Amino acid sequence: MSHSTTSRSTTSRSTISHSAISHSAAREAAGSTTPPTATVTARDRAPRRVAVIGGTRYFGRHLVALLRDAGSEVTLINRGSAPPPPGVDHLLADRDDEDALTAALGDRTFDAVIDQVLYTPAQTVVARRVFADRTPRYVMTSTIEVYNPATSPLVRTAPGVPVPEEAVDPALWPVDLDLPWHDQEALVRHFGEATAYAEGKRQAEAVLAAGRPPFGWASVRSAHVLGGGALDFTGRLAHFTGAVAAGRPVAVHEHPQPSSFVRHEEIAAALVAVAASASVGAVNAASAETLDAVGLSELVAGQLGTTARFRPAEGEDHAPFSFDRWYPMDTRRAGTLGLSFSPLGSWLPAAVAEALAATGTEAARALEATTGKDV
Repeated sequence: MSHSTTSRSTTSRSTISHSAISHSAAREAAGSTTPPTATVTARDRAPRRVAVIGGTRYFGRHLVALLRDAGSEVTLINRGSAPPPPGVDHLLADRDDEDALTAALGDRTFDAVIDQVLYTPAQTVVARRVFADRTPRYVMTSTIEVYNPATSPLVRTAPGVPVPEEAVDPALWPVDLDLPWHDQEALVRHFGEATAYAEGKRQAEAVLAAGRPPFGWASVRSAHVLGGGALDFTGRLAHFTGAVAAGRPVAVHEHPQPSSFVRHEEIAAALVAVAASASVGAVNAASAETLDAVGLSELVAGQLGTTARFRPAEGEDHAPFSFDRWYPMDTRRAGTLGLSFSPLGSWLPAAVAEALAATGTEAARALEATTGKDV
């Protein structure tokens, strides 16, 4: 692949065609906020009493609202960083403080716990003790980054082959509780930022699986989450929309590798479904199709009626979804569990339109004018 600050003339090496996505852009720009089956699925499957740890940002907010609207009695546990939505019980507690968490819970029990902010094995040790007699079901939100081969020599991926759940087996993954899990800065100095995050999640899953777990556990390994416009605090999609709208070149690798993505509402619905199921272990959650950073840039450009420009990535200077290594996820196990995710082309154009609208740029207003619909 050759780079320049001009447009890319060759075809993107993504596994979903840019044209296939673009053809649905006008229809999706209006952005139906929830797939037709998502809320119905959640209502049918939602546990009656659910504790959500975290759940105040991005798709966590949708998760809590989805549970509440499905008739669940929801208890939100956090440190008070954000208030819960109406109709949701709220407990103030630091999940790292075992005594404080135990005291805040009192005699409460739950049909399921969904842990949105489980990042380390040390946190999992606390969770196992505190919730052992309070719930039969514990679900953690994990990540595609557990498969990132750059973050562990134990992870093996084969180019062109989607990565299945068994590539990272929690039952076999080594755990080191002597690492500085309670000191994020020290942890990053030890591992580096990307590895600290990925290894924390891998070891958290491993502690959940260790020995005889006190509850049925599951780990939902989420692909990169997109959609929601201003709700997306990560700024990753906004990086693309802002750059393309301003005519700035996007920094991509020489041979950008595709990755996996999931709609923010659908990962929330998947967490609800897994919490209500009896499945044990990890499950990948993603649209089946993949896309690389070039294809995403070109999609944004197509919706703006402009041309994407690119420049070579240098070291850590690259666009958020530009990868030089392969680790898209295999989604077949999700299908066997009854989980379904919409094709990437059916929702990604709307996610891009939402991100453009959230920037408040002239380009976003131009897009709204051309579609005649609110974005």
